[in-house]
Amino acid sequence: MQWRIDAGGQTIALATSGGIPEVIWWGPSLPMDEDLAHLALAQRNDITGGMLDRLPALSLSPEPGRAVQGQPGHLLAEADGTPLNPAFTFSHADTAPGRLTLHSHAQGLTLSHHLTAEATGVITLKTTLTADRPIRVHWLAAPVLPAPQDGEMIDVHGKWIGEFHLIRTPWTPGVRLRESRTGRSGHEHPPYLILAGDGCSNTQGTALALHYAWSGGHRMVAEELPDGRRQVQFGAPMGAETTPGTHFESADLIAAASTTGLNGIAATLQQDLRDRVVQWPNPKRPRPVHYNCWEAVYFRHSLPELAEIAIRAAALGAERFVLDDGWFGKRDDDTTSLGDWTIDRAKWPDGLHPLIAHIHSLGMTFGLWFEPEMVNPNSDLYRAHPDWLLGPADQTTGRNQMVLNLALPQVRDNLFQQVSAILTEYPIDYVKWDHNRLLPVVDSAQTHGIYDLLARLRAAHPTVEIESCASGGGRIDAGILAHTHRVWLSDSNDALERLRIQHDAALFLPAAVTGSHVGPRHCHTSGRVLPMAFRAWVAAQRHMGFEMDLRELTEDEALTLANITRWWKENRAWMLAGTIYRLDSDDPAVTAEMQIAADGNRFVTFAGQAATSRQILHEIGREPTPEELAERLSMPLEKVRKVMKIAKEPISLETPIGDEEDSHLGDFIEDKNAVIPVDAAIHANLKETVTRV
Repeated sequence: MQWRIDAGGQTIALATSGGIPEVIWWGPSLPMDEDLAHLALAQRNDITGGMLDRLPALSLSPEPGRAVQGQPGHLLAEADGTPLNPAFTFSHADTAPGRLTLHSHAQGLTLSHHLTAEATGVITLKTTLTADRPIRVHWLAAPVLPAPQDGEMIDVHGKWIGEFHLIRTPWTPGVRLRESRTGRSGHEHPPYLILAGDGCSNTQGTALALHYAWSGGHRMVAEELPDGRRQVQFGAPMGAETTPGTHFESADLIAAASTTGLNGIAATLQQDLRDRVVQWPNPKRPRPVHYNCWEAVYFRHSLPELAEIAIRAAALGAERFVLDDGWFGKRDDDTTSLGDWTIDRAKWPDGLHPLIAHIHSLGMTFGLWFEPEMVNPNSDLYRAHPDWLLGPADQTTGRNQMVLNLALPQVRDNLFQQVSAILTEYPIDYVKWDHNRLLPVVDSAQTHGIYDLLARLRAAHPTVEIESCASGGGRIDAGILAHTHRVWLSDSNDALERLRIQHDAALFLPAAVTGSHVGPRHCHTSGRVLPMAFRAWVAAQRHMGFEMDLRELTEDEALTLANITRWWKENRAWMLAGTIYRLDSDDPAVTAEMQIAADGNRFVTFAGQAATSRQILHEIGREPTPEELAERLSMPLEKVRKVMKIAKEPISLETPIGDEEDSHLGDFIEDKNAVIPVDAAIHANLKETVTRV
């Protein structure tokens, strides 16, 4: 028996082997008249010495009891810990929606695999397991998919202010394991994987992609078995299901395929997030230009000061004013008051009404910052309910805070009441929902708890937009975006770093959900000083905003920012509904992309020189003198000498700059021999793309 599911440009074909369904094809679309029975026969492997007489199927959930040589798709136990090794048999298939059901009658278990073709071109896959008594689940993967026999893996790693680094790894025998045990999808190993075929580039070649739509800890297994077959599994980490139960399910695994390189993958995943996953309160409303006051005032809240800043923000083109951390409890620093979501009357004796009225008079809407999942030990909530903590009472704090146990209904009820009261009293258009520490334990119930809380708040306040922030990009996935409307990509407002971060994130994220702000002249996270035009054009490539003390701007800087903001407003409707295509460049210093409108009638190309070269080193064959550096940097010689004196060491092109230390002084020297990025993009990279459009 065979089945097929088609969506967009991909096909998943399945067949039973010994009564157990397995995937016999996942990849670009098969012809509709493809003989699936013959395709199933092609999956049979030769038997060699030392092997079984017949290879067990690499099924949708490989069973530990069937001698599969690879990682099993489930690990189960009785409630008392006794191992369970069920032998499932295929029962039936439902075609609308696609569901394959298997039973282990002897052990009272039912395993179901759900496969759904979405209108956006992805296929979503989910596994459910039910039992006739409480059991323990140590591991339950979403439906397992085979990987191609060529190419490489591309996955993602990162850290705070350094998100979305792409890692290319060749296939080798054995297991590649990527796991987040931080309790969130994580900066470190977010749940994305691309299987790139041989010769795959941004614009050509075959690629497959998987995204596990889950906001808690997760586990990815990519394995080449001893017999040469390859499999990919995604699920929650081992031990994330902490209590026995009778019903378990994986999150959705989102699958995409492309024959037009990585950009084909990006186009499908961007559309899926924007048009299916995110539930917009008002899809026709233009995405507003944000102004966030955090880097202007931090915890120092004053109505006259913020009113002045708001006037400047509106004059520059801002349409939404966001009051960040510091408005509640006794929140004068980060050691206190998380959990006490009431107005700080010392700062706001009349509440937030005067500020909001002023914001509205300027034509802007109002947004407010929350971090409801966390609590400070120095808070009324913690003193009243120390038993509401997730994890032990003596745990190490992070940013002076601990985590509330959202698996407890009373905790969710309390947070709903507090946050909803603020949203009811004040005309709030937007919430920035933060999450600034790792979880002390990995528990799937915590993730289900945050989904439940967000769903309740959205039902009660359906016009409020929510942005997910987790120390920047620590929780960016389709699971959280099903409950929110924007993500804060990184806490780094350094435009040079942002250029790379948002460029690589475009493989998965559309512009409409990706917040990108113009940071201060002197970046607070890296120490770099960058010109306004560069900072503003980088922000204009996504959902644009400002996050700086606007009083620092010179007249020229303010004019530049206002003009670029005006340009963004004029073009945002088609840009945010369009597709981002990453462009290949002969010069690795150049980061370039093209955004094409959904109807194909408009496009814009952005290109930035994110690093330049050690060209001066190659030209003169030695480290440059201060005089040579001053000339190349267009910097006064005395300033260069001052830097050298402060550094107390010879200034070098290799001197690391910023906390990441992944950029160097030489990155800021103009490379006059570089090909103009726009010309290179149009002539070398865009011809095929434009022809297709």
